[in-house]
Amino acid sequence: MCLVCSPRSEGIKNSKNWSRHDTHNNCGNCYAAADKDLLVSARKNKGVFGFAKDRTGAARTPSLNMNHVTGQYRRSEDNPQAEVEEMETQEVTTTESVTDTGGGEMDQQNGEVIIGPQPDPGMTVQDADMEEDEARSEATFRYTVQQFSKLKDSALSPACYVRNLPWKIMVMPRNSHGQDRTAQRSLGFFLQCNGESESSSWSCYAVAELRLLSVRPDVEPFSRKIQHLFYSKENDWGFSHFMAWNDILDPEKGYIKDDAITLEVHVVADAPHGVSWDSKKHTGYVGLKNQGATCYMNSLLQTLYFTNQLRRAVYKMPTESDDSTKSVALALQRVFHELQFCDKPVGTKKLTKSFGWETLDSFMQHDVQEFLRVLLDKLESKMKGTCVEGTVPKLFEGKMISYIRCKNVDYSSTRSETFYDIQLNIKGKKNIDESFKDYIAKETLDGDNKYDAGEHGLQDAEKGVIFSAFPPVLHLHLMRFQYDPITDCSVKFNDRFEFYEKISLDSYLQEPDPSNPANYTLHAVLVHSGDNHGGHYVVFINPRGDGKWCKFDDDVVSRCTKQEAIEHNYGGHDEDMNMTVKHCTNAYMLVYIRDSELHNVLQEVTDADIPSELADRLAEEKRMEQVRRKERNEAHLYMTINVLLEDSFDGHQGNDLYDPDRPLFRVFKIKKMALVSEMMDMFADAFKYPTEQIRPWPFSQRSNQTMRPSMLDLEADSHKAVIDTAENQNPWTIFLELLPPDSGLTMLPNFDKETDVLLFFKMYDPKQKKIHYCGHSYLPVTSKLSELVPLLNERAGFPPDTELVLYEEIRPNMIEKITNFNEPLEKVLDELMDGDIILFEKEEREEFSDLPTCIDYFKDLYYRVEVTFVDKCTPNDPGFTMELSQRMTYDQLARAVAQRVGTDPYLLQFFKCQNYKDSPGHPLRCTFEGTLKDLLVFSKPKAPKKIFYQQLSIRVNELENKKQFKCIYVGPNVLEEKEIILYPNKRGTVADLLEEAKKQIEFGEGSTGKLRFTEVSCNKVALGPKEDTPLDHLVINAAKIYRIEEVPRDELHIAEDEMLISCAHFQKEVFSTFGLPFLLKIKQGEPFTKVKERIQKRLGVPDKEFEKYKFSIVAMGRQQVLQDDEYVVNLADFRPLPNQAGSPKPWLGLDHVNKAPKKSRFNYLEKAIKIYN
Repeated sequence: MCLVCSPRSEGIKNSKNWSRHDTHNNCGNCYAAADKDLLVSARKNKGVFGFAKDRTGAARTPSLNMNHVTGQYRRSEDNPQAEVEEMETQEVTTTESVTDTGGGEMDQQNGEVIIGPQPDPGMTVQDADMEEDEARSEATFRYTVQQFSKLKDSALSPACYVRNLPWKIMVMPRNSHGQDRTAQRSLGFFLQCNGESESSSWSCYAVAELRLLSVRPDVEPFSRKIQHLFYSKENDWGFSHFMAWNDILDPEKGYIKDDAITLEVHVVADAPHGVSWDSKKHTGYVGLKNQGATCYMNSLLQTLYFTNQLRRAVYKMPTESDDSTKSVALALQRVFHELQFCDKPVGTKKLTKSFGWETLDSFMQHDVQEFLRVLLDKLESKMKGTCVEGTVPKLFEGKMISYIRCKNVDYSSTRSETFYDIQLNIKGKKNIDESFKDYIAKETLDGDNKYDAGEHGLQDAEKGVIFSAFPPVLHLHLMRFQYDPITDCSVKFNDRFEFYEKISLDSYLQEPDPSNPANYTLHAVLVHSGDNHGGHYVVFINPRGDGKWCKFDDDVVSRCTKQEAIEHNYGGHDEDMNMTVKHCTNAYMLVYIRDSELHNVLQEVTDADIPSELADRLAEEKRMEQVRRKERNEAHLYMTINVLLEDSFDGHQGNDLYDPDRPLFRVFKIKKMALVSEMMDMFADAFKYPTEQIRPWPFSQRSNQTMRPSMLDLEADSHKAVIDTAENQNPWTIFLELLPPDSGLTMLPNFDKETDVLLFFKMYDPKQKKIHYCGHSYLPVTSKLSELVPLLNERAGFPPDTELVLYEEIRPNMIEKITNFNEPLEKVLDELMDGDIILFEKEEREEFSDLPTCIDYFKDLYYRVEVTFVDKCTPNDPGFTMELSQRMTYDQLARAVAQRVGTDPYLLQFFKCQNYKDSPGHPLRCTFEGTLKDLLVFSKPKAPKKIFYQQLSIRVNELENKKQFKCIYVGPNVLEEKEIILYPNKRGTVADLLEEAKKQIEFGEGSTGKLRFTEVSCNKVALGPKEDTPLDHLVINAAKIYRIEEVPRDELHIAEDEMLISCAHFQKEVFSTFGLPFLLKIKQGEPFTKVKERIQKRLGVPDKEFEKYKFSIVAMGRQQVLQDDEYVVNLADFRPLPNQAGSPKPWLGLDHVNKAPKKSRFNYLEKAIKIYN
């Protein structure tokens, strides 16, 4: 760190001492009892240094070791703020302040102004061209306290602005008791940040040096150093006991003159979070918002954005016809466009949504290298067949050659490979050069690891890689996260690893090109703070390749120095570092650009590079977003009116006039305070009808739970507000009556609310079992139903003299027949109201209909329910939906589903939903005596009703008397296994199980047709229970698998001098068993070479590979290696010792390499990255 120093203040002599308490810049007679210095917030009287935590939860190392802290000062700090970063020197300003109030009984008088230190002309400050304004990253300011001996209360200096925040010196007298219980008085010295802010969301990380300046040239200033994340609850930090009061007052110490002292602070601060930091103003760039744990993605997106040639190509990808919610290419174009032209931080939710990610994915930190590869692969495939095809490989693709060369014969093998990034090992490596040398280092293949050179046999050889071409943009991943076999998890290496602004890679090329040397300039440094469990990501970028760096920390962008971007991210442990570098913060990915390609890769992207179609589309999106935002902001001023026209009632088969779950609304927005007359004008304009030809009938909820249209008095209510007329219903549903075009009228008929009533008509057709809507009519309340019959016949298309049966629809499952046609409506219909519904049908009955009347129809409708049937054997099966009656029996249900699926009803088995869970519960017996309604009581309320089913191979009534048994079957060659499901009788034996298995197994030619029952545990096999063992006695658990296998012909009979032994595969350690174990017959006294021949034949292993197999007898975990040529089979070796009765039998181990693909190890928070769209 570069600090501006004064002649009297030498500043930081050794940066490594920032976090040690024994390196204060003071002379021998200065007060330096570190065990009495308490580093605390002045806002709390009690407490010691708070170990502020970063996002990883790891405590930062305090700048002082605190010893002998009494209980009254103890407190625990729980800092909720996010990860904090260090800021480098940019500009230094000295501010002088004088106080004229010492507090208490001090006289009010002006103090002497102390002249501040002048910068040493020999010292330079990096990035000196940056403005010295309130946004600066560091400053030095002073505060002179007059009449110090009379100071009784706290005093604050005027503000000095750093990073647009006010910083003040806070000073106060502090009292404490020593170990001898004597009172001690000390100077409390604190640095306050943003102390008057009422916001609780801001934070700012800073390091500072607090100094008490001397008044004598031969006395050094007394200083202490702090580092702290300042936020609303801890907006000041410093020392409760900076120096003993008496030592300050002692003129011999050299810190006081004329009863005045001068305090000085040098503060270096990060750009703050949670305040109005204008990144665009200070840097010319904007950041990206963090969705929760997307800082890793933000770092990478900024890196790709500043790879200008890629950005230009991304803009030119054709996305005109892409879905704006699913197109990754369009979403990336949108992010890049906003980064280029917006003044505020840019959101990435549309981008992650286009990936197909759910919300949880945005709260999980993924592997950066994997994400980069997936994203570039997606872009490369999108660019195919376009004018920018090949841009990704042109920028990022390099080539390397893998080779194996034999040492003693003229034979070699080479293979050329491409790469988009290089993974460099950093463990035990000092710098980038050592890592590259390690990458191309040769490996010797000898001994047991000799190379198979074909006709030359096994040969000593050298194996390695060499680079044949480096790309214009080189991505280097530093392998800081590696798997630790001891802890069985990923760990992070924070070792110091140096990298440089300029590198030359010619020495790692197979054939360097003198005309185009592989010289590279550092363009970006991606940095991780934390450990393998999580942390925070930021990126330092050199946007123009000219050495002027910026730090991108999610939504905050700030200028920084080359030193901060590079040297401060080498990593290393506490003893290697100074206070400005944190132990867990270091680079994990580097981006270099080839010097010869700098101009092309970083060529400025202008408006001309953005297709006009894309710019227009994004501008229109932005405009629509602003409209929607305005609508959201003004939503409280508006209400929704759902309009139903008469044609919306056609085809409705249920109660009332429409289905509220599937309404055919025309939706209108209107201001709540708009007048009813204005609403009518809006409807007239929308439907192209004059106002006298439209009439609104608001739907109202009746006490019997029906929704019916009701009268709206337009004359009385035309000047009322819509929200008042709607009685605060929002949304408000209305039936809008329109004058029929063929009526021959110029306006709707008059409706007298006192003498008229609005009725609706529905006709039931028993043949089709359907309801037909037949319109509405105004009728005088005194008219008779007999007068209505001709109108209904006309509406239904019946002959005029057709006899009808009339009903009143009162509420669901309550339909009443009307018997008296000669009485007026007001007497015949119960509580006559507008919106009443008359149902009618022909009097002649339909003989063959199972629902002959509308009463029957509505009764059936009342019990009707939609049920979704889901196949429990098919993962994520969406199922199919059927409308069924809740009064159905099991047999009726099975027949209906079987007809839909196309199978026999008895080959279906049903399962109820588990209580309030979307998963199958216990199977339903085919003798179930309840109804469908009884099966649906376990479904979640207000959720689709579900029943699970599975198709069977045997009839369900037979299955219910059988036991389902899952086991593994292996053939005679023991090379592959498969799971089989058997259905033996519940009270059967192992023999019955084997008979069931024979029905499913296809035996090959020459097969013995004989099966045996074995059990497998930890990849070792043993004979299972005998054939007369009842199935109920079999213990099934996760550690044991039952296996059925075919008995080879040579193992059908076992003589007295023969034995079946267990054989298992392992690699190096006998506990590392793998693969399929098997049983093998051996004979007393036979040479082991014959046993090996039978094993090789059984497994089908080639000779060359089988030569590498080693064999051992393993007993009680102990391994006895067999010498092939010497060992003769002794059956006693495979029997347990007499004192080991009940222990597992010894087994024959085959020691060889496990060639099966290894299962990847996942952190509990990790999952593979996928971009689904």
